[in-house]
Amino acid sequence: MAQNKKADFSEIDQEMANFAKALSHPARVAIIKILAAQSSCICGEIVEVLPLAQSTVSQHLKELQLAGLVKGTIDGNKSCYCINWETMQQAIQQFNGLLNTLNDRKTFSCC
Repeated sequence: MAQNKKADFSEIDQEMANFAKALSHPARVAIIKILAAQSSCICGEIVEVLPLAQSTVSQHLKELQLAGLVKGTIDGNKSCYCINWETMQQAIQQFNGLLNTLNDRKTFSCC
């Protein structure tokens, strides 16, 4: 039986992998862009903008929420969502650190 080796990696690497997984679908990237363009929470308008069924949008929002990138409230039939800027800033810092490290080493060539 396969063993889960996630524990062998640093907490930051695990967090970055979770953020990357949450952003790994174009619909989720689009949702983040829609939410970022607003100055307040969005209630229901996401479905109107995307070419997806309401249930599909809800599944994508759930994945973004599980990663902590989006937060939302449900009041009866009405759901409101916005970016969780505290967690998003953490993701931005982690990815910027990785990308800057890669950029600093771009002159190294192995092949």
